[in-house]
Amino acid sequence: MYTNVEGAPTLYYVNGDNYTEIYPATFKTYYEQIDHAEIPFPKNFYAVAGNASAKSQADIDEKINAITWWCDGNGPEDRNSRPRAAFPRVTCSAHMQAILRFPDCVNPDKITEYTYAAAHGGRCPSGMKRMPSLRFSIRYDTRRAIPQGWKGIPPIKLACGEMGEGYCLHGDFINGWFEDAAKNMLQAKGQSFMRIDGMHGNGKQFSKCKSKDADPENGTSDYHKSLEMMGQMPHAAKK
Repeated sequence: MYTNVEGAPTLYYVNGDNYTEIYPATFKTYYEQIDHAEIPFPKNFYAVAGNASAKSQADIDEKINAITWWCDGNGPEDRNSRPRAAFPRVTCSAHMQAILRFPDCVNPDKITEYTYAAAHGGRCPSGMKRMPSLRFSIRYDTRRAIPQGWKGIPPIKLACGEMGEGYCLHGDFINGWFEDAAKNMLQAKGQSFMRIDGMHGNGKQFSKCKSKDADPENGTSDYHKSLEMMGQMPHAAKK
């Protein structure tokens, strides 16, 4: 049982000055490479994966954080003819998918220090311990959002990037696993799938937590308004 906080930047369909949010059809998290884990996720552990400022494939190290976008199902597959962290240049027959892998090494004495084992030859640096490897798998139904499809640069963008670019994909993970359940996860060594139970309940139970906006009077879901609030719109900078 757990109450993790996980998130990624919003994806928009852009039609002129209109920005329409494309909600994930599925947002799944996978905990992998348990066989290599030495410790569970530490209490209060928080990590960011990806580069929110990335503007090209050169800013992405797919071998480390696995960032790539593609059409799953029957494709079509075009990653060999474009930057792999850019959006597909052809209409997806099924969902458009992105994956993102999180750091799996941490200094248990200073949990703000973390990195990837893959960046160090497959081993954690001295003073760090290996954790389970967390991977995001996010699928979007672009067929529903863009029924006319596309060929070439698609009319979609992430809130952090430019049209047709998925380079700035990034994610947050705030550990919310109960300590006993986090330890139980390590028992999944050698298994493809395992339900993680704990003293607070079992994996069959749904969350009893009902989320709500803690500050509903502030903030916005409008793309242009959000940029203005952050001081990134040209006219906002002049105020």
